[in-house]
Amino acid sequence: MRAPTGSVVGLCSASATLCAMGMAFLAYWGVHEPLPWRWHDVVVIVIAFIGFAVLLSTPWIATTPVEDESPERINAARRTFAMGAALVWVAALVTLL
Repeated sequence: MRAPTGSVVGLCSASATLCAMGMAFLAYWGVHEPLPWRWHDVVVIVIAFIGFAVLLSTPWIATTPVEDESPERINAARRTFAMGAALVWVAALVTLL
């Protein structure tokens, strides 16, 4: 099996980086504060964790072996990355409300 090149490497590193930045955002935002959680805090956490799960599935989708080299897996990985990035940004925007 060949080493990943091009879009695969970019998608894998971008999804890992955005996931790490999202975790840093949650730590900075105050998940560990002693105050009890309110309903919108739970909404932010749920949206962010769903976004992290989607982002973490991007490298798996991008590197799944297929019989013939088709762009289908790269397109699917791009869609999952965009969806995960959007969910993390939505979680960040909900904290501003």
